[in-house]
Amino acid sequence: MKTLSIIFLTLVFVSCQNQQKADIDKAKKATIDSMQTEFIKQKTIDSMQLEITKIKEEKEIPQKVTVINQPATHTTTTPAKKKGWSGAAKGAVIGAGVGAATGAIISKKKGQGAIIGGLAGAGVGAGTGAIIDGSKK
Repeated sequence: MKTLSIIFLTLVFVSCQNQQKADIDKAKKATIDSMQTEFIKQKTIDSMQLEITKIKEEKEIPQKVTVINQPATHTTTTPAKKKGWSGAAKGAVIGAGVGAATGAIISKKKGQGAIIGGLAGAGVGAGTGAIIDGSKK
């Protein structure tokens, strides 16, 4: 009977230690995953700020104006402004790319994660771009 008790206590002790190691490994993995997620979020924010800076710089470029004086007429020539993409369209494209990459990295099912992440990113990016467009006007 004592032998069975000793064996039982030894098994309980060993299994508790294995459980503690498994818990520590899970905690380490969770920490690494959260750090990767924060890195991806910061990378997304940085890329959006870069795009905003580019848009602001494009807006600040002065337009060339040529004035020709003739005795009877005055002619002013201004180059036609390119239409370009709206902020919502740019945000949707950037968001879709970043979301797809993030979804593929995080998800266990890479394809499904990329699709869901791309759709979510496109939605958030389009919304952000629309807000930026609205604040410009």
